[in-house]
This record gives sequence, C-alpha cells and structure tokens, in this order.
Amino acid sequence: MEKSCSVWMRRLMATHHHPLLTKKLPPPTTLNSSPPLYFPSLRLVSPMSSHRRCLSTTTALVSSSDRDDNGTVNQDSKKVLLKGMRYAELEKWVQSHGFRPGQALMLWKRLYGNDIWAHCIDELEGLNKDFKKMLSEHAEFRALFMKDILTASDGTRKILFTLEDGLVIETVVIPCKRDRTTVCVSSQVGCAMNCQFCYTGRMGLRRNLTAGEIVEQAVFARRLLSAEVGCITNVVFMGMGEPLHNIENVMKAADIMVHEQGLHFSPRKVTVSTSGLVPQLQRFLNECNCALAVSLNATTNEVRNWIMPINRKYNLGLLLETLRQELRFKHNYKVLFEYVMLAGINDSTEDAKRLIELVKGIPCKINLISFNPHSGSQFRSTPDEKMIEFRNILAEAGCIVFLRPSRGDDQMAACGQLGKPGETQAPLFRIPAQFQTLLET
Repeated sequence: MEKSCSVWMRRLMATHHHPLLTKKLPPPTTLNSSPPLYFPSLRLVSPMSSHRRCLSTTTALVSSSDRDDNGTVNQDSKKVLLKGMRYAELEKWVQSHGFRPGQALMLWKRLYGNDIWAHCIDELEGLNKDFKKMLSEHAEFRALFMKDILTASDGTRKILFTLEDGLVIETVVIPCKRDRTTVCVSSQVGCAMNCQFCYTGRMGLRRNLTAGEIVEQAVFARRLLSAEVGCITNVVFMGMGEPLHNIENVMKAADIMVHEQGLHFSPRKVTVSTSGLVPQLQRFLNECNCALAVSLNATTNEVRNWIMPINRKYNLGLLLETLRQELRFKHNYKVLFEYVMLAGINDSTEDAKRLIELVKGIPCKINLISFNPHSGSQFRSTPDEKMIEFRNILAEAGCIVFLRPSRGDDQMAACGQLGKPGETQAPLFRIPAQFQTLLET
C-alpha cells in the first residue's frame, strides 16, 4: 500500500495559477496548517489548460459524437450539439445560417421550455420548414442515451446514462413532500479528488462532461419524471465529479439552466458543490449567481488531509478565510457547508465546538449528512442520536443547521455512492494512528 501511494503521490496535479490566486488574503486563522502539498489523483485534468483548449468557443459546440477517443474534433463534421450553447451562442449560430433571431428563441423554448424538452426534429412543432431542414442537416439534439432507471424504496430515482464514447454517468432525482424535487447532476465521469469516504472517488477521473452533457441530465429528468414526481424545482451539482474542477462547462451549464425562457431554475435553487478548490471557488463567487456548497467534513487539517487530499493544497485556514473575504461582497448570500458524519472520526463534541469557531464570520448554513456505506468502505455512520446531539450543540451556538438523512441508499443513489470503480482504483491512504484501532476492529 505504501508503494502504491508513493507512486500515486508522484502523479501530481497539473494546476495553472489562476489570476484570482494573486489576491492577498489575511493569514490563516489559528489552525495547525500543514504544508501546501499537491494532492494525488488518478488522472487530473487542469480545467484551465488542456480541457479548456479542447472545449474552446468553436469546438464546444460540436457534438460529442464528432470527437475521437482523445476528445479532439472531427473536422469533417459540421453538426453542433444544441444543448452545448448558451442562448446568445444559439442566436448567433441561427443567424449565421440565414434565419431570424426569433427562430432561435422558438427553438430554445422547444428545447427547454413549454414542457416540450425536444430530443429530435419531429418534436419541433410550429417551426419554419426550412429552419427545421437546416437543423436536421447541421444540429445534434442529444448528448446522452438512457441506459436504466433504478427506483429506491423512498422514491428516489437513479438514472444511468451512456455517453457517446460508451462511458456511463449517474443522475439522481430526489422527490420531497414540500413541493420540491431535486435533480442531482454529475459534472465528470469519475472524480480526481479521491475523498476517502466517497465511492465515486475510487474511480479516479475518466473525463470532464461537456456543458451539453450536464444540461441534458436536467432536461432528461424533467422529460422522464415530471409526470411521476411533480415539477423538478432544484438542481444540485453533487453527483459524480468535482464541479469546480470542470468550472468552464459547469458555469456554462448553470447559465443555460437558469435562463428565464428555458429551464428557468432560480439561481438560488441551483447549487454547485466543491471540495475546496480555492481559485476556482473565488472565480465562481465572482462570476456566477448560483448557490455554493462546500464539503467541509473535518475540523482539523490533520483529519481533512487524510479524508480529503485537496486539503493538502488548500487547507482549512485558506479555504475558510477566502470564503469570509469573498462573501463580504455578496448581498444576502449564504454558503452551504456539507459535513458528512463519520463515526469516531469527526463527530465528537470537540468537533462540534471547533466547527462553531471555524464558521464564525461566514454567512452559512450547515447540512449534517449521514455517511452512506459502500463496497470497500473503512468508515461507519454516526448513530442518529449522536448526530442529533451534534446538531443541538451547533444550533445552541446560533448556527443554522439541518440533518440530512440518506435518500436512495438501497439503490446506491445516496451521497457518496455513485459510480462504478474499475480494476484500477485510487489508493486508500494510511489511517492516522489515533484512528487505526477504531477502523480496524
């Protein structure tokens, strides 16, 4: 295991410094900060480098079926994927083919609005015949192909989609009694972050999803399940992958989702989650009006370094101070802290008290989440009574805090259970000495 991890550590993240990193921040608070090490990954694609070149303004509009195995574009193809374009891009593209901007709006409404969610030419009723002919020759409607829908005992649905290159992603639809239904979308195939409690992290990163592949998960969810579960009102980027590691396509997809003539989700009901990529987090808060969730999951750098390797690069002090500084400029905005509770690891009374201190000065809400077991997992769930005790300590200190029970866990659809690791998996790290007896019994 030590040899495996050693090899892994040499495969360092290829990160380009984003200009926002040059912003000076106050020194980290009184945390025992570890050195800013790079964290290991199976295959970490820099969102600001190679993948951005693959998904430039021109090539991002091309259907995934027109790419080879390396993600490059087949120059012989002229078809574009419609769901990979923002409205302004679609309007410009329509005009480039000699049609009026009004035709673009009519097309947009049939792709995303008016309860149509079109997947083919035959579903574009009311459009000009010549316009439809042009679309059939130059446009692609679908990026995903449904493979299966699994229904959990609590009504949660897990949809498996096959991509053009044969890879599979998972999307979850979670009904709620209070006239709210949430679709949980994936942003990558696999994930490079290697959080030790997450099943998706065992896969490593296969590739980023395009904006069209992300958007179509929400379109499919409404198309397939609205009649059964009611109106889908919320989107969370909490499926497979680290959303801010694919920030270009995630922000583009979010823009499409909130467009008032299309899917028309409220920006505050579209939540993008991150494990703590600080420069991308700064950019997101400056450029996007959607909600932000941060997976915290520990109250010391020692524990977070172990269970969330991203902390070795962007530690708790830097992450939380960045949030304090950035949120000063966002009116009436609260970040959501996600805290997966691991029995004996991060659920003590001392952890609760440290958490109160860590989030001071940050407008926030806290979700306490049950750990969901999976194959090969070395962690256990915190008992309900201890979660309630932990919650009460936070609430008494004035924190806004919620308990989030597992949804869909009997179909591996709950938080941290998505994906299917192959033969090559991300490594498990050495358990800190103080937890070895607890986890090895």
